[in-house]
Amino acid sequence: MTYFIDAWLDRPQPYLRIINRLTGNVCVQIEGKDLEELREQGVLDSNDLNSPEPLVIKEQVRQLFLICYAQAARSGTA
Repeated sequence: MTYFIDAWLDRPQPYLRIINRLTGNVCVQIEGKDLEELREQGVLDSNDLNSPEPLVIKEQVRQLFLICYAQAARSGTA
C-alpha cells in the first residue's frame, strides 16, 4: 500500500493524517494534545517526516500506525 502524509505541525491546531493513496481513506488522524504527546515522547519526529530517505519516512509511518492501533485497542475501539 502507498500512503500520503498530510501534516501541518506548526499551527495552533496541529494535525497529522495518513491517507491511503489509492482509496483516499484516512487511516490515521492525530490532532492537538495527542500529537503533542507523541512529539514529547519522541515517537513523532518532524525531521523524519521531511527526510529525503524513503525508509526513514516508512519507519515513521509504521511507528504511527502501531501506536495508534495500540491506543485504539486499549480503549476498545479497534
